[in-house]
Amino acid sequence: MQKIILVGKPNSGKSLLFNQLTGLRQRVANFPGVTVELKSGKFDQFELVDFPGTYSLKSISQDESIAVDQLQQAVKSPDTSLLVCNLDATKLERSMVFALQVQALAKEHGKGCVFALNMMDEVARFGFEYDVKALSAKLGSPVYAISAKTLIGISEFTKALKEHAANPQSASVQTTELHDLSYVKAAKQLAEEFGIKQDLVLKRQTKLDNFLLNSVLGAVAFAAIMFFLFQAIFTWAAPLMDAVEAGIGFLAAGVSSLLPEGVFNDFVNDALFGGVGAFLVFVPQIMVLTLIIGILEDSGYLARAALICHKPLSLFGLSGRSFIPYLSGHACAIPAIMAARTIESPRKRLITMMTVPLMSCSARLPVYALLIAVFVPDTSYLGGWVNLQGAIFFVLYFGGIITALIVSKVLNIYINQDENKSDLPFILELPTYRLPHWRPLAYKTLNSGVYFIKRAAPIIFVVSVVIWGLGYFPSNGNLQESYLASIGRFIEPVFEPMGIDWRYAVAILVSFLAREVFVGVLGTMFNIADAEENTAGLAEQIQADGFSLASGIALLAFYVIALQCVATVATLKGETAKNRYSWGVFVAYGLLAYVVSVSIYTILA
Repeated sequence: MQKIILVGKPNSGKSLLFNQLTGLRQRVANFPGVTVELKSGKFDQFELVDFPGTYSLKSISQDESIAVDQLQQAVKSPDTSLLVCNLDATKLERSMVFALQVQALAKEHGKGCVFALNMMDEVARFGFEYDVKALSAKLGSPVYAISAKTLIGISEFTKALKEHAANPQSASVQTTELHDLSYVKAAKQLAEEFGIKQDLVLKRQTKLDNFLLNSVLGAVAFAAIMFFLFQAIFTWAAPLMDAVEAGIGFLAAGVSSLLPEGVFNDFVNDALFGGVGAFLVFVPQIMVLTLIIGILEDSGYLARAALICHKPLSLFGLSGRSFIPYLSGHACAIPAIMAARTIESPRKRLITMMTVPLMSCSARLPVYALLIAVFVPDTSYLGGWVNLQGAIFFVLYFGGIITALIVSKVLNIYINQDENKSDLPFILELPTYRLPHWRPLAYKTLNSGVYFIKRAAPIIFVVSVVIWGLGYFPSNGNLQESYLASIGRFIEPVFEPMGIDWRYAVAILVSFLAREVFVGVLGTMFNIADAEENTAGLAEQIQADGFSLASGIALLAFYVIALQCVATVATLKGETAKNRYSWGVFVAYGLLAYVVSVSIYTILA
């Protein structure tokens, strides 16, 4: 299958254009460096390949270097028939340097090249029009004015793209006087002759930046936005969580009533609905988290937040670019570690990757939500705007960030200083403020829940079945005399200084495979123990069991710090290529989590 290559700078609407052309709903975000992997989809009879956003063929960061190498190889391939350069119509000069380099590369290897002048909806808001025909003649390649967001010109562009891909010679690069200039001079000349004046574009942006980037007001706004983020996880998700819990309870009661009494009925009720069902209750919180982060990404605020955070982060040996992996790490550490490729400094990139696992990812959400629901009352203040459980949530997430900064400072001292020689100045493009495109955002939000279920459910199902079997036999449901109780009491002395008994010790031990398993394991065990009176939710069962406040805080501290995700360790190994970094972080965070949690319980008990 012949390939069409789609390239462009970050923040130019390229990924959204890819979605519109292929029907795939890939991640679309409004900050530099979001796309660090190739994405492909079927476009008519061709394969459309979306390359990572790049500013120049002369790369300065690891992700750009990877993208440039892959692009040059792809252009040489006989399977590639056409290159599509996506341009930001609101910032023509910044887009054209890379686009002209790609055009020259296409001409060198005899490939067709077309330009997609994207974001024409924003250009229209300023009352400006492009002379597309004159721009096309000047460039020596076809230019099409489009808006991937509002679909302006998309149907015409789609039709033309199919024709050019089928007949690449129709888009062959024609030599013009422009090609005698350097790429920078040519880009500047094109912007002056054809592009929208930047003072029109930046007028509204400057007003907002004067507030959001102010040293005092910007910091207050940033803190308020972050506090709102974690408040919303509880307040917005609460009705959905209640609905899911009620639905699971109704379904469990219905299925149980249809089955005869016996082992199989107990298995379905305890292992399936008690174990797997217990963690499904927390999926809405993950979706709310994804939604709000997506709004911040697509609106352009995340780049500003990175700029605000650069100075304080630099005190800990990090870069403002570290903020983006850090915030992404609150969804999942794996893509966050990969997003650290955008950090130019090898040393700061390594420190960021090693500390990203301290960010409270979505897998910790079920554990946090369960334990907070156990010992923090659901109390609201200021007319319901501030929820106590949400405030504790914010403290936990903030605690992970503070721990990461402290560890970063320590690593900054001990990691090889020679690597710092390649450090470059902190440079970050501030994208235009935009309203998020609702369709990819809605799909991304829904997909985050589906992905979490697909990833976690098989693990939790297997673990729940094993835990149920060990807890049910040989005493037919007497948990205290089961195989599981024997195993738990054997390891209990290790975790007893944290103020927890063997049941929680087993849940912690098993959750080193994946954190969210903790909830499923406890759900299974409490269902076995209280099978006849199991009408309350898991949090209420733990409350009735007499779980202490000191133990709860110690356990929360343990999960804030410990690295309990095999996939994250594997990703660290892949990105750093060194076992001493990946497994060293795993062991170090585990020991630190244990020491901190034991200390907390000793003080509070």
